[in-house]
Amino acid sequence: MNLRYGWTTGACATAATTAAYTALLTGEFPDPVRILLPKGQTPSFALASEQLAADHARAAVVKDAGDDPDVTHGALVQVTVHHGEPGTGVVFRAGRGVGTVTKPGLPLPVGEPAINPVPRQMMREHVQRVAREHGGTGDVVVEVSVEHGEELARKTWNPRLGILGGLSILGTTGVVVPYSCSAWIDSIRRGIDVARAEGLRHVAGCTGSTSEKVAATVHGLPESALLDMGDFAGAVLKYLKRHPVDRLTVAGGIGKLSKLADGHLDLHSGRSQVNLDFLASLIEDPDLAEAVRHANTALGALQLCQAAGVPLGDLIAVKAKATAEDVLKGAPVAVDVIVIDRAGTIVGRA
Repeated sequence: MNLRYGWTTGACATAATTAAYTALLTGEFPDPVRILLPKGQTPSFALASEQLAADHARAAVVKDAGDDPDVTHGALVQVTVHHGEPGTGVVFRAGRGVGTVTKPGLPLPVGEPAINPVPRQMMREHVQRVAREHGGTGDVVVEVSVEHGEELARKTWNPRLGILGGLSILGTTGVVVPYSCSAWIDSIRRGIDVARAEGLRHVAGCTGSTSEKVAATVHGLPESALLDMGDFAGAVLKYLKRHPVDRLTVAGGIGKLSKLADGHLDLHSGRSQVNLDFLASLIEDPDLAEAVRHANTALGALQLCQAAGVPLGDLIAVKAKATAEDVLKGAPVAVDVIVIDRAGTIVGRA
């Protein structure tokens, strides 16, 4: 099945900026408005709303994320453009629903609107192009807003990264690739950057909210140290190899961590499976090993081993730790592993 690509919030904001600045200089909104993306694509965007006043112009675009389950799909991205002071270039402001950076470690200084570097560059280039075509100075104030952005941001990493008040305006190519998972992996990297910038030397990569709570409780970790790893163990380990901290805790359910123990770095059910033969290989007792081999799930195998007094959770933790250390080889990162069941009970550690 061919999945439909979409457009990032950065591309939508660039289109709205282009339309608004054009209207401010000419009195007319281009609709649809065409922009140039970093890799050469030239998509057109229909305007959802437009408003022209003596001192500003405002245009809005509805974000279409294609077939990607993006939290901002359908969001209204609105840009208001005012003339700026001579020589100031493009000044960015966070309107309603766009966050502000409050922690170091991100690619923007504290206090800046959460409009990432590539979208900023795209908007600057399009402002310059419109200025050349229509006799403007290019000195403008660009205020970006996202309708219901503050509410949507609660479903993202932004609060944990210290981006408060709304969403980030994102995108490095302008294109949303369905199910590429690039945004999640980028959030993991930014989470590590923020933790390092705050001087935290111990972080936890967790497969879900239950394992986050366990890791935080066991180690007394602040929220900034908790990385929502999800299925992307490899993303955490590879980034920490290049940007190390003193200690990494890997915490997760027995199913996902049994895959890490088996050498998988992508723990998604569609890309790796629980290997019951592998779990059976960890068991010395041949009858118990055979029972584990025929269990329905990793949790079922754990229950069989618990009844027999065999610490399968610890054995998985040891192997998962070895996988992590193999990826981190050469980096000064100490690793510990916490394995939990569905109820959040610790069933294994290494």
